[in-house]
Amino acid sequence: MPGVDLLHAHYVRKSFSRHTHESFVFAAITEGVEAFHYGGDLVRAGPGQIALVNPDTPHTGQAGVPEGWTYRTIYPDAGLIRDIADDTIALRGDIGFTQPVVDDPYAARLVVEVHRAAEEGNALAADSLLRLVTARMLRSHGGRVRPLPPLTAGARSAARARAVLEERMADPPTLERLAAELGTSPFALLRAFRAAYGMPPHTWLTDARVRRARRLLDAGTPPAEAAVTVGFTDQPHLNRHFTRSVGVPPGAYQRARGLRAREDG
Repeated sequence: MPGVDLLHAHYVRKSFSRHTHESFVFAAITEGVEAFHYGGDLVRAGPGQIALVNPDTPHTGQAGVPEGWTYRTIYPDAGLIRDIADDTIALRGDIGFTQPVVDDPYAARLVVEVHRAAEEGNALAADSLLRLVTARMLRSHGGRVRPLPPLTAGARSAARARAVLEERMADPPTLERLAAELGTSPFALLRAFRAAYGMPPHTWLTDARVRRARRLLDAGTPPAEAAVTVGFTDQPHLNRHFTRSVGVPPGAYQRARGLRAREDG
């Protein structure tokens, strides 16, 4: 399914560190309970419920009960959601979901059916069902999100800091050096960055490295090469952070997507 990733997993001791996705997330819980921090609150989702996460929104993930949780998750990209929103709701601008957990057993079953259709190789059914469940979620729980932040000095410093870290990902400056380059103090920059992006600069950088490594893996880059390219010390370092954010190790991620690492020479 172009523009869409799928994950079917059962976790017991798994704990996702604070991270973000470039895509949306629809996670239909089929067994157990998932708990996750979202917008400063700890929320829970159980069977018949769907966890909804907007792009670039920091969140975590962990078991909410001792037996863990099982879910089927869809990761549709923002462009696809925008296209469906244009056909289904009258809102314009930044569209997203206004609450992190919805109780909608019918929509949860549609998410499961998207997975089953994809597993059977029925692309027409998978795409149709995805559009049905997305339209239903947008009509019931969609709205304008992420209003423009105020153009304060702190917000501008945070945005400039993010751009520097993005550009110098493999060899980033220290917080003190970064603050000096931007003409502010380390503590002021730390506070402004956390307010703007929901996490401190070093956590954001790790998350950004994982996201860039994922794109490299999608292009066939071997995990060890991807690790060094984005600034991780070595492949085990990438493995640890990639698994904590994505849920599977880099090699398994490539294999599940039917990719083979590029061999040079």
